[in-house]
Amino acid sequence: MFLLETLGGETMRLKLKEIREKAGLTQEKIAKLIPIARTTYTNIELGEKNPSLRVAIKIKQILDYQDDDIFLIYNVPKSDIEHDKQVG
Repeated sequence: MFLLETLGGETMRLKLKEIREKAGLTQEKIAKLIPIARTTYTNIELGEKNPSLRVAIKIKQILDYQDDDIFLIYNVPKSDIEHDKQVG
């Protein structure tokens, strides 16, 4: 069985931060454009909070990011994800 779920922790943080910085945007600017609280966006970028579908789509639109890998893992066995959650 394979899952499709949001990335957490370090992977999401590095990906979002890298893309945001390349776009020349601050966390505050993106949060205002969505619109959500800056602290909510910060928690998403840190991997401490998963974005809703609406927010994830808005982030991709604002960052003009076309690939789905900003938030998603493809074809990762459920056992691997469960193992990572237990170890992490």
